[in-house]
Amino acid sequence: MKYGLFLPPFDGLADAERMGDLAVLAEEVGWDGFFVWDHLRYSPPIVDILDPYICLAVMASRTSRILLGPMVTPLIRRRPQVVARQAVTLDRLSQGRLVMGFGIGDDYPDGELACFGERTDAVERGRALNEGLEIFTGLLSGEKVNVRGDYYQATDVAYHPTPYRESGIPIWTAGRWPNAAPIRRAAKYQGMMVIQMTEPNQVHELKEKLAAAGADLEHFDIVVWGQRDEHMVYTPDDRHGEWAKAGATWFLTGPGPFNLVYEEVRAYVQSGPPRREP
Repeated sequence: MKYGLFLPPFDGLADAERMGDLAVLAEEVGWDGFFVWDHLRYSPPIVDILDPYICLAVMASRTSRILLGPMVTPLIRRRPQVVARQAVTLDRLSQGRLVMGFGIGDDYPDGELACFGERTDAVERGRALNEGLEIFTGLLSGEKVNVRGDYYQATDVAYHPTPYRESGIPIWTAGRWPNAAPIRRAAKYQGMMVIQMTEPNQVHELKEKLAAAGADLEHFDIVVWGQRDEHMVYTPDDRHGEWAKAGATWFLTGPGPFNLVYEEVRAYVQSGPPRREP
């Protein structure tokens, strides 16, 4: 199992140079990846928020080993053709270290969809994500794309250059456990970031559902967020060995999203990934 940082560019981390510094440190002390939240707004008391793609460009330019990516981008509020250009640029800048994370987004109180007139119905957001991903992956292929959907369209267009790797850019899609639609979507791609999965033994059931939906589990990442919600207070999950034995391939962790102080986060990163099991 690999270990990744999962940090929002909020408040004390709302500084692209600081995010770059943390990425350099993360690489030095042995983290396998560094993934950045993608939000336009968030619940109080958070005030300062930066764009993840610009942060990732700084991080990519200053590192050489760790994987990087947005985790996750709600494609409903972005244009897939623009994200495709951004993704290829980041993938080539990082020499093939980008992982793209996508989801349908949320619109909690003080959220970021309704206030800008975006769609808030979850079923509609899921359909829009499916269409957007079809265009996104088509454009990354270098072949001509023709998609006319209910939410997006692309007519006789091809993009170059293509990603740094011949295999392309891995895509992880997010979903709340145990909702079925996100599992079916994830099975078409290279991984799933599963949210609100609380017990390692649930990974076995997830793998069964993914396999039934056609996932190639030999080449598929199951990504868990290593925090537990204890009476609405997030605390680190220390069951690393149990998650690994159950079949999780990535364990993401990090402080936040509230009350982020740069010096405290830096100390967290410097402490290194959770102790690896033999």
